Amino acid sequence: MQVIETLAEGLKREIKVVVPAKDMEQRMNERLAEAKDKVRINGFRPGKVPMSHLKKVYGKSIMAELVNEIIREKPSAILSERGEKSATQPEVTMTEDEAEADKILNAEADFEFTLSYEVIPPIELKPVSGLKVVREVVDIEEGEVEDQIRKIAESARSYETKKGKAADGDRVTMDYVGKVDGVAFDGGTDTDAELVLGSNRFIPGFEDQLVGVKAGDEKVITVTFPEDYPAKNLAGKEATFDITVKDVAAPGEVELNDELATKLGIESLDRLKEVVRGQIESQFGSVTRQKVKRQILDQLDEMYKFETPARLVEAEFENIWRQINTDLAQSGKTFEDEDTTEEKARDEYRTLAERRVRLGLVLSEIGEKAGVEVTEEEMQRALYAQLQQFPGQEKQILDFFRKTPGASASLRAPIFEEKVVDHLLGEIDVTDKKVSKEELLADDEAEGAEKPAKKAAPKKKAAAKAEDAAEGEEAAPKKKAAPKKKAAEGDAE
Repeated sequence: MQVIETLAEGLKREIKVVVPAKDMEQRMNERLAEAKDKVRINGFRPGKVPMSHLKKVYGKSIMAELVNEIIREKPSAILSERGEKSATQPEVTMTEDEAEADKILNAEADFEFTLSYEVIPPIELKPVSGLKVVREVVDIEEGEVEDQIRKIAESARSYETKKGKAADGDRVTMDYVGKVDGVAFDGGTDTDAELVLGSNRFIPGFEDQLVGVKAGDEKVITVTFPEDYPAKNLAGKEATFDITVKDVAAPGEVELNDELATKLGIESLDRLKEVVRGQIESQFGSVTRQKVKRQILDQLDEMYKFETPARLVEAEFENIWRQINTDLAQSGKTFEDEDTTEEKARDEYRTLAERRVRLGLVLSEIGEKAGVEVTEEEMQRALYAQLQQFPGQEKQILDFFRKTPGASASLRAPIFEEKVVDHLLGEIDVTDKKVSKEELLADDEAEGAEKPAKKAAPKKKAAAKAEDAAEGEEAAPKKKAAPKKKAAEGDAE
């Protein structure tokens, strides 16, 4: 087999591989010899089938198997021999001419194919001892815990049917039909809907017009959808809702006691406080972690400047761009609404994609040199977390990860990255700083996400949310015109 480098330009490589026809024929004959005693062909005794007949019957299929094996096995072996790592799966190109392919399968022509790929650039790691980060820490006040428990209690509070008119804070049970220009619209109809007046769950003006209604009332209310309402067909339009009030209920008293805890499935109020405190600490800890990680990545970004594999950058950019356009479509906005243009946004997010790829390669090299590994148990936990996100589709998800090449890497990569960050935190200078909750949560330009050297978007609006996507963050949902009853919140928000 001949291996000839035909292109070495920057990170791009192209390798021509030639397997002589005589070598292919020899391997085919070896396979036929192995099969001679096993095959059963009418008219021949077992083991007595002439090789020429075996070749006529099975030659092409065996050659096809050999071609597939070479394509499957040789690229990785060739890269290993060359001491190279491909940034993506090497692209294999071979003849598409049927006559030429037939000659190869008949061992009448050499089997030739070309490998095209980009190498991962060599990265010379620099000392990290000079890195410094400030870790912002919040002390959880008792009042913060009680405020969260009170919110939980309010969501779980009981209501008792009352006679008379609905007041602010009462729960109204109703049927309604929403119409625009006299025609009912999708998503605007519900039965036995429960709404606590003053909760601001519905669009502005809706709840105000229900104050004063009583059981049995029928009423038509008129509201105007906000101009930025996600559904374009409703944004800015006036709508009417035909309301039938079925019940008006007054809220019970909210008391923070053991009975509340028991109602929530926890043995005591003290234990509930511990649980809520732990949740708050976890939430604040996640924000602290993101800020620390951002500081590390920003400093690594300044330390390492090298050419990045174009295919990796393009793949990362496509992921970001897809999220950008999804967000814009859902919000009903355009690039102009975001104070930018599509051309500028493309340039800025391509810069972000390049940064992510470069930092990903740096973290990978640091982790490899430090011996960072992802355990099977960690992979199983990550897979289980995926299954929980798609109830009822567990089999499809499992099949996807079993059958899709590289799918498991999407589970491994974020775990590996976080473990590398943990490793770095043990090597660099970390200073803890006590801050208030407000200081910790202070808005930052696309906070908690990896950003390019220049800011990725003029303002943190819908489009900029893609910067947070890698960390799983989501923007707050818009209010719906007629939302269903929310489930009682059993945690600290």
